[in-house]
Amino acid sequence: MLKRAIVVGASSGIGEALVRRLCREGYLVAGVARRKEALDHLAAEINRPGEARFFVYPHDVIETANAKGVFDRIVTELDGLDVVIYAAGVMPRVGEDQFDGAIDRQIFEVNVIGAMAWLDLAAERFQAQHGGMIVGLGSVAGDRGRRGQPAYCASKAALHTYLEALRNRLSRFGVHVLTVKPGPVHTPMTKGLDKLPMAIEADAAAEGILRAMNRRADVAYVPFQWGIIMPIIQSIPSLIFRRMSL
Repeated sequence: MLKRAIVVGASSGIGEALVRRLCREGYLVAGVARRKEALDHLAAEINRPGEARFFVYPHDVIETANAKGVFDRIVTELDGLDVVIYAAGVMPRVGEDQFDGAIDRQIFEVNVIGAMAWLDLAAERFQAQHGGMIVGLGSVAGDRGRRGQPAYCASKAALHTYLEALRNRLSRFGVHVLTVKPGPVHTPMTKGLDKLPMAIEADAAAEGILRAMNRRADVAYVPFQWGIIMPIIQSIPSLIFRRMSL
C-alpha cells in the first residue's frame, strides 16, 4: 500500500538522507524546510518525468502560526498521511564563557516549539484516524546536561519528554511514536566541530532510523552502540560528571 510521509527539516543532513531513502522505498514524501532552493534541487534529483515522489513545501518552523495551513495542504495534496518525521534542528556555536538568551531562544524555537507545532498536528490527525507514526529526532546530548551546549542539551531533553508523553497518550489509538537519539553525525550543522566521537554519515543515520521505524521501536539510539554507552554516562554521579570533558 502506498505510504505518505512528511519530513520537516528535509533540505539537508539527516532529513535529506531520510527523504532519499523513503522515496526509494516507494513513499510519497512532502519535504518541509525554509530553504526552497535546496528543496527544489532535491526534487530535481529524485523525481522522474511522470513519476514524482518528492514534493516541496517551503516553511520556516519558527513561524508556528503557519504550520497548520502547510500541514493541511500537504494532507490534501498527498491524499492522506501515514508518517511525520521532525528532523529540523539547530545547534549554534557557543563558547563556554558565552551566555546569550537570543541564541537560547532560537534553539528552543526550532528544536522544541517547532517540533510541538508540527507533531501536535500529526498527533491530532493520527488519533482521529486510529493509526500513523510520529518520529522525532532528539540526540544523545539530551541525556545529560553537558557544559558545552546547555540550551541544546535542554532542548533535546525537552523533546524526548514531549515525545514520551505523546507516546503514552496516543498508543491506545494505534499511533506509534518513535524517539530517535543519534550520536554525532556528519552534517552541515556539525561541520567544523573537533570532537565527534563515533561520528557517522547522514545516510547511515537515516538507515538506522528506518530500521527503528520498521521494528516499531519506542526509543532508538543511532548507531545502536550509543544505547550501551549512554546508560553508563547517565549513571555517573553529577559531582564526577561535572569534572569530565563530556
